[in-house]
Amino acid sequence: MQRKIWFIALALCVALPFAAFSPAVVSPVAAAERFLSVIDDLPLMPALTEIAGSAVTFSKPEGRIVEVAATGKTEEARVLVFYARTLPQLGWRSDGAAIWQRDGERLALDIKKKDGVLVVRFSLTPR
Repeated sequence: MQRKIWFIALALCVALPFAAFSPAVVSPVAAAERFLSVIDDLPLMPALTEIAGSAVTFSKPEGRIVEVAATGKTEEARVLVFYARTLPQLGWRSDGAAIWQRDGERLALDIKKKDGVLVVRFSLTPR
């Protein structure tokens, strides 16, 4: 009996440290710790960095117009997959691969590669 208890204790000592570091299922929204500076409820993909000074905002009676850009060494497909998984959790509905709609607003992602670096332009306009 004592041998069995010793074996269980040893197994727990070996297994518990690994359990603490095991990957958990985390939503893309929770995984994105950063948000765009001028669209505070739009997560910034971890592989992207907002381009300083790229933000432009206007307010109109019909709604806001916001443009901001981010860059990173990633692929267009990864950006599209990240936002396809993230945006529906924030109430956005897809209206195409890189176009989303929510509460009277339209979000468009313009993705281009320049000198081996991806540039993503986020445009938020009234619908």
